[in-house]
Amino acid sequence: MEEIEISSWTTLDALKKAAEMVETIGDLHSDQEMYVFCVLDEDYLELGYSAAGANYLRRYADEDELAEAIEQRRNGQDEAWLNDDEDYDDFEEDLDFDDESDDS
Repeated sequence: MEEIEISSWTTLDALKKAAEMVETIGDLHSDQEMYVFCVLDEDYLELGYSAAGANYLRRYADEDELAEAIEQRRNGQDEAWLNDDEDYDDFEEDLDFDDESDDS
């Protein structure tokens, strides 16, 4: 998967208009986010619209990877935040808030 940030909804709209729509998940009015899955030529794309955060374009390697991303979105999961190798339970223990500066 490749991802780039897109600053304009106009750019996303132009891509959406040129592509073959596969599925749309979410609604900008109620959810503040909308994800459009589409195919443009041989590229499998996710167009991420956000009313509050950054917009993006994700390109998936193949149809299977796109289908997996659609399923994760349907389940309310964002694969960018999922990583089975990370152990977030121990994350807070690794933080050191001690002030080691010498203000003498």
